Amino acid sequence: MSKLVISDLSINRAELPVVSSVDMAVESGAISVVLGANGAGKTTLLEGLSGIIPVAGGTIAIDEAEIQKARPGARSRAGLAHVEQGRTVFRQLTTEENLKVSLHPSADIAEAYALFPELVQRRAVKASLLSGGEQQMLVIARALLTRPKVLLIDEMSAGLAPVIVSRLMTAVRKLADGGLAVLLVEQFAALALSIGNRAYVMRRGRVVHDGDCAGLLKAPDELHRLYLGG
Repeated sequence: MSKLVISDLSINRAELPVVSSVDMAVESGAISVVLGANGAGKTTLLEGLSGIIPVAGGTIAIDEAEIQKARPGARSRAGLAHVEQGRTVFRQLTTEENLKVSLHPSADIAEAYALFPELVQRRAVKASLLSGGEQQMLVIARALLTRPKVLLIDEMSAGLAPVIVSRLMTAVRKLADGGLAVLLVEQFAALALSIGNRAYVMRRGRVVHDGDCAGLLKAPDELHRLYLGG
């Protein structure tokens, strides 16, 4: 059973503190949802976890092995995959070529098509010609093919229609049910909570709530208060 544990993590940008003293955990087969208003530090948190930006303090461990000082490539080899904002596809490559770029020796492209059958008929189409929803399916499927233990997903719903977001949420839940540990940053709070196990709410770089998703889903007024403070 894989597990990501974040302990007392702090991250700066331009020498200014953005994330402070954060503790989080996500286990194999579970989705930990991270919510919060714009500027709460959610994206900075994921970029610090994957090594895009350095951490100022604290520890990041996968299966008890600390990786906070490792380079991004080493973190990837340790089992961490990061689906960033912006649907970062290789635009001039086809759908299938995009998948092959990240293919782990033990993985099979058929796994990507099983997760997103919508991509099968688009396998020979350049990624630049895919719809926004198809591009998001592609980057999630590409991450799957790296054989991760932990999957970080940042705002996969940005700019997409609710029906597509619901489809993506279903796929992410399927990945977790298959054994992945998922840390999901999301703006569609109700949808994310409906598929998640554990909920964290961040405000001004700190975790102000840590509890089960079901309880927070049933308390929208409390969620609103947590976002805004008071």
